[in-house]
Amino acid sequence: MKLKLYMFETCPFCRKVINAIQESGRTDIEMHDIHKSEADRMYLRTVGGKEQVPCLFIDGKPLYESTDIIIWLKAHPQGA
Repeated sequence: MKLKLYMFETCPFCRKVINAIQESGRTDIEMHDIHKSEADRMYLRTVGGKEQVPCLFIDGKPLYESTDIIIWLKAHPQGA
């Protein structure tokens, strides 16, 4: 499963997701900061359909909303 999180550092909702990832010890999520990469920002807008973060792409499909992302991550632990 390929997981990519599109975010930016100062977004409080992104921080909520990042903290949950760090607390879980997950290492299988690529982080993409849309404020540091125009290519990442364009990918989010083009593939996700909007420039909203956090957005977790799960095998190329976007999942928005920090609470929904955290629920999904807990239901699908790394290595399961």
